[in-house]
Amino acid sequence: MEETNTAQNSSQPSAVEFLGTGRRKCSVARVRLKPGQGNVFINHRPADEYFTRPTYRTRIRQPLEITTNANKFDVHVNVQGGGMTGQAGAILHGVARALVKADGDLRSVLSKAKFLTRDSRMVERKKYGQPGARKRFQFSKR
Repeated sequence: MEETNTAQNSSQPSAVEFLGTGRRKCSVARVRLKPGQGNVFINHRPADEYFTRPTYRTRIRQPLEITTNANKFDVHVNVQGGGMTGQAGAILHGVARALVKADGDLRSVLSKAKFLTRDSRMVERKKYGQPGARKRFQFSKR
Protein backbone atom coordinates (compact mmCIF):
# COMPACT_ATOMS: atom_id res chain seq x y z
CA MET A 1 0.00 0.00 0.00
CA GLU A 2 1.55 3.27 -1.12
CA GLU A 3 1.12 5.99 1.47
CA THR A 4 3.09 9.14 1.95
CA ASN A 5 3.17 11.28 5.04
CA THR A 6 3.77 14.94 4.34
CA ALA A 7 4.13 17.81 6.78
CA GLN A 8 4.12 21.39 5.53
CA ASN A 9 5.12 22.95 8.87
CA SER A 10 6.21 21.44 12.14
CA SER A 11 3.07 22.89 13.80
CA GLN A 12 0.68 21.10 11.40
CA PRO A 13 0.07 17.38 11.80
CA SER A 14 1.06 15.14 8.90
CA ALA A 15 -1.72 14.06 6.56
CA VAL A 16 -2.05 10.70 4.85
CA GLU A 17 -2.17 10.76 1.04
CA PHE A 18 -3.11 8.01 -1.39
CA LEU A 19 -1.58 8.22 -4.85
CA GLY A 20 -2.89 6.87 -8.15
CA THR A 21 -1.83 7.26 -11.77
CA GLY A 22 -4.45 7.15 -14.51
CA ARG A 23 -4.02 7.00 -18.27
CA ARG A 24 -6.36 7.40 -21.24
CA LYS A 25 -5.42 8.09 -24.89
CA CYS A 26 -2.40 10.44 -24.60
CA SER A 27 -3.36 11.84 -21.17
CA VAL A 28 -1.66 11.04 -17.88
CA ALA A 29 -3.20 12.02 -14.54
CA ARG A 30 -1.39 11.93 -11.21
CA VAL A 31 -4.04 11.82 -8.47
CA ARG A 32 -3.61 12.48 -4.73
CA LEU A 33 -6.45 11.67 -2.33
CA LYS A 34 -6.42 13.37 1.07
CA PRO A 35 -9.05 13.11 3.81
CA GLY A 36 -11.31 16.14 3.39
CA GLN A 37 -14.71 17.47 2.35
CA GLY A 38 -14.89 16.32 -1.28
CA ASN A 39 -13.18 19.20 -3.09
CA VAL A 40 -11.64 18.41 -6.49
CA PHE A 41 -8.73 20.46 -7.84
CA ILE A 42 -7.29 19.87 -11.32
CA ASN A 43 -4.00 21.60 -12.14
CA HIS A 44 -4.50 23.92 -9.11
CA ARG A 45 -7.97 24.97 -10.34
CA PRO A 46 -11.41 23.82 -9.13
CA ALA A 47 -12.92 21.05 -11.26
CA ASP A 48 -15.93 23.22 -12.16
CA GLU A 49 -13.58 25.80 -13.61
CA TYR A 50 -11.31 23.31 -15.41
CA PHE A 51 -14.05 21.18 -17.03
CA THR A 52 -16.79 23.32 -18.51
CA ARG A 53 -18.95 20.36 -19.63
CA PRO A 54 -21.00 18.73 -16.87
CA THR A 55 -20.43 15.26 -18.39
CA TYR A 56 -16.70 15.51 -17.65
CA ARG A 57 -17.36 16.68 -14.08
CA THR A 58 -19.72 13.79 -13.38
CA ARG A 59 -17.31 11.31 -15.00
CA ILE A 60 -14.41 12.19 -12.69
CA ARG A 61 -16.65 11.86 -9.60
CA GLN A 62 -18.08 8.44 -10.52
CA PRO A 63 -15.54 6.31 -8.60
CA LEU A 64 -16.08 8.41 -5.45
CA GLU A 65 -19.87 8.24 -5.70
CA ILE A 66 -20.07 4.53 -6.48
CA THR A 67 -17.99 3.79 -3.36
CA THR A 68 -19.82 6.41 -1.20
CA ASN A 69 -16.58 8.36 -0.62
CA ALA A 70 -17.68 11.59 -2.33
CA ASN A 71 -17.43 13.72 0.84
CA LYS A 72 -14.58 11.87 2.55
CA PHE A 73 -11.63 12.79 0.31
CA ASP A 74 -10.20 15.90 -1.32
CA VAL A 75 -8.83 15.14 -4.79
CA HIS A 76 -5.76 16.93 -6.16
CA VAL A 77 -4.88 16.11 -9.77
CA ASN A 78 -2.03 17.02 -12.09
CA VAL A 79 -3.04 16.06 -15.62
CA GLN A 80 -1.27 16.64 -18.90
CA GLY A 81 -1.49 15.59 -22.53
CA GLY A 82 -4.41 14.83 -24.81
CA GLY A 83 -7.76 16.57 -24.89
CA MET A 84 -10.59 17.01 -22.42
CA THR A 85 -12.15 13.57 -22.97
CA GLY A 86 -8.84 11.79 -22.51
CA GLN A 87 -8.01 13.84 -19.43
CA ALA A 88 -11.39 13.10 -17.84
CA GLY A 89 -10.88 9.38 -18.48
CA ALA A 90 -7.36 9.50 -17.06
CA ILE A 91 -8.58 11.25 -13.91
CA LEU A 92 -11.32 8.64 -13.44
CA HIS A 93 -8.74 5.84 -13.76
CA GLY A 94 -6.36 7.55 -11.33
CA VAL A 95 -9.05 8.24 -8.71
CA ALA A 96 -10.15 4.60 -8.84
CA ARG A 97 -6.58 3.36 -8.37
CA ALA A 98 -6.02 5.74 -5.44
CA LEU A 99 -9.26 4.57 -3.79
CA VAL A 100 -8.05 0.97 -3.96
CA LYS A 101 -4.85 2.02 -2.17
CA ALA A 102 -6.95 3.81 0.46
CA ASP A 103 -9.21 0.79 1.02
CA GLY A 104 -8.53 -2.57 -0.62
CA ASP A 105 -12.13 -3.73 -0.09
CA LEU A 106 -13.30 -1.28 -2.79
CA ARG A 107 -11.46 -3.23 -5.53
CA SER A 108 -14.43 -5.51 -6.31
CA VAL A 109 -16.88 -2.59 -6.63
CA LEU A 110 -14.54 -0.58 -8.86
CA SER A 111 -13.62 -3.62 -10.98
CA LYS A 112 -17.27 -4.42 -11.68
CA ALA A 113 -17.77 -0.84 -12.84
CA LYS A 114 -14.63 -1.24 -15.05
CA PHE A 115 -12.94 1.81 -13.50
CA LEU A 116 -9.67 -0.03 -12.81
CA THR A 117 -9.21 -1.18 -16.42
CA ARG A 118 -7.15 1.12 -18.60
CA ASP A 119 -9.09 2.07 -21.73
CA SER A 120 -6.58 1.04 -24.39
CA ARG A 121 -8.39 2.60 -27.36
CA MET A 122 -6.11 4.93 -29.28
CA VAL A 123 -6.42 6.87 -32.53
CA GLU A 124 -5.53 4.67 -35.50
CA ARG A 125 -2.57 5.92 -37.49
CA LYS A 126 -2.89 7.39 -40.97
CA LYS A 127 -1.68 5.06 -43.72
CA TYR A 128 0.71 6.22 -46.42
CA GLY A 129 -0.76 6.89 -49.86
CA GLN A 130 -4.23 7.46 -48.39
CA PRO A 131 -6.02 10.51 -46.95
CA GLY A 132 -6.70 8.98 -43.50
CA ALA A 133 -6.66 5.88 -41.34
CA ARG A 134 -9.60 4.20 -43.10
CA LYS A 135 -10.60 6.64 -45.83
CA ARG A 136 -9.46 5.83 -49.35
CA PHE A 137 -9.15 7.88 -52.51
CA GLN A 138 -11.94 7.25 -55.03
CA PHE A 139 -11.27 4.25 -57.24
CA SER A 140 -11.29 4.91 -60.98
CA LYS A 141 -11.24 1.95 -63.31
CA ARG A 142 -10.30 4.10 -66.34
